[in-house]
Amino acid sequence: MRTIPTALQAQLDSGVTTLCRCWLITRADGVTQGFTDHDEDIVLGDVTCRAGTGLSGSEAMQKLGLAVDGSELSGALADDTLNEDDLAAGRYDAAEVEIWLTDWSEPDLRVLMAKGALGEVKREGAAFTAEVRGLSQRLSETSGRLYTATCSADLGDARCKIDLDDPAFRGDGAVDTVAATSTFTASGLDAFEDGWFSGGKLTFTAGDNAGLSVEVKTHRNGGGVTFELWQAMPEAIVAGDTFDVTAGCDKRFATCHDRFDNIVNFRGFPHIPGNDFVIRYPVQGEPGNDGTSMNN
Repeated sequence: MRTIPTALQAQLDSGVTTLCRCWLITRADGVTQGFTDHDEDIVLGDVTCRAGTGLSGSEAMQKLGLAVDGSELSGALADDTLNEDDLAAGRYDAAEVEIWLTDWSEPDLRVLMAKGALGEVKREGAAFTAEVRGLSQRLSETSGRLYTATCSADLGDARCKIDLDDPAFRGDGAVDTVAATSTFTASGLDAFEDGWFSGGKLTFTAGDNAGLSVEVKTHRNGGGVTFELWQAMPEAIVAGDTFDVTAGCDKRFATCHDRFDNIVNFRGFPHIPGNDFVIRYPVQGEPGNDGTSMNN
C-alpha cells in the first residue's frame, strides 16, 4: 500500500498538478544515477535526476497474480550520464530501478510508484530503450540446488574451495597479435598446458578494457598461446594489453579429480542415472534379460 503525502494528495484532488516522473538507477557496482522526464534537473535526496537525456517512460503494465510487470525507458546516450561504453560493458545489467512520481516544484512531495530491475537494453544510434521488469521477475528465476551429474559450484568459490590466487591456477599475460575480434595470441603463459584456461575468467589489467572480465572459450598452447573469448569486448583488443587469467573447469568429476585433486568438494552427482537409463527397456534377444539389476 502506497503512502501519499497529504500535500501531494491535495494537489491530486484539486486536478491542478506539477508532476513529473523520476527514475533512480542503482548499478551492481554501487553507482546511482537519476533521470527525469521534466525539462529541468530535480534533486531527490543525494541524487540529481538529470533532464538532459530526454528520458521518457512507457505506460506501465501491471497484472494480477505473479505475472511479471513491465514498462520501458527510452532516451539519449550521453557521455556524462548513461553512455554506450557502460552499456556494452554490462554495468547496467540487472540494475535496480525505482520509479517516483514527484512534484517538480517541491521534490520532497513524491511517492514511489514501482521498483524493478533493468532487463533487455536496445541501442539505436545515439538512443537506447531499456526494459524495466517488476519485482515478480525474481520469482521466475531458477533457484536452489539441482541434481546434476556435473558440479554446481564455481571454481574458486566458497563451496569449491580451490584457491585461485595460487600461481598454479593463475597467470599474467600480454596480448601479442590480434587475429579476430575476440581471438588473440599472448605471451607470458607458455608454462601452462593446452586447455588449462578454457572456461576460465580473463580480466584485462591495462588498455581500453581495463577492469573488465570475460569468460575464455578456448585456450590453446601449441606453437604459441592463443585465446578465444566467448564474446567481444566493448573496446578493441590491441597488442600490448595486459591481463590476468584463472584456470577453467568443465565441472566434470574426472576433471575435479585429475586436474584439481578436489573431489572431496565436488558438488555434483556423477553416478546419477541419466535420461538414457530412465527410458531404457528390455529388448528380446539382448543379453542381460535375466531379471538382475540393469546397473550390473
